[in-house]
Amino acid sequence: MNLKHRSYQKELLDSKDIPFKDIARNMRELDFINTHLGGHSITISGLKKILRSVPSSQKEFSICEIGCGGGDNLRILIDWCSKKNIKVRTIGIDINPDCIAYAKSLSTHPQSEWITSDYKLVSFPDRPDIIFNSLFCHHFNDEQMIEILKWMKTQSKIGFFINDLHRHMLAYFSIKMLTALFSKSYLVKNDAPLSVRRGFRKNEIKSYLSAAGNAAYSIEWKWAFRWLIISTNSNTA
Repeated sequence: MNLKHRSYQKELLDSKDIPFKDIARNMRELDFINTHLGGHSITISGLKKILRSVPSSQKEFSICEIGCGGGDNLRILIDWCSKKNIKVRTIGIDINPDCIAYAKSLSTHPQSEWITSDYKLVSFPDRPDIIFNSLFCHHFNDEQMIEILKWMKTQSKIGFFINDLHRHMLAYFSIKMLTALFSKSYLVKNDAPLSVRRGFRKNEIKSYLSAAGNAAYSIEWKWAFRWLIISTNSNTA
């Protein structure tokens, strides 16, 4: 297994003919993985850090997630904001209508909007303050990755953050073993190790950000083998 270069092999989840019951099991298992391997805590960390770059007088924010799946990331952020007495409006965007329906069915936040669309086709009447994605970017090739970064930069008022995978041999074999032992989802068993092969090295992320015209950014390594990328529309990150 050579992880020097990214894999561009398509994941099963990127197919259009996957039964939704299989997608739902996949989302539940990914939520469990994110909860117990720190993925959700990284997403919270991304929000906390990007909020440092805005005036303390701003007490209400709008947060948009592209590739929101079943909405678990947004629910985690809503709970965190509630504990911090931060007023928040959320927007979840996903191209799969079944995922949006599933997210809606679990949503209890009164100011949550759910949009079925390719993120590039969404036109905001009022741009969100913050845009983010989690385990989304590795599904795309390098050119598409640059497009995502440009879109997130131009469509966000404050900035954006990304939580995604570090391509590393230990990460690959660890998740391959764990999912083989414990997962009941054929999607997770196939896609989780492949996702690592589609993940990123730090120099690659820097090249994408540079090509997309992002000057104010930070890239931080997080356990377990994740990158937290933060870019603001100011001089600090």
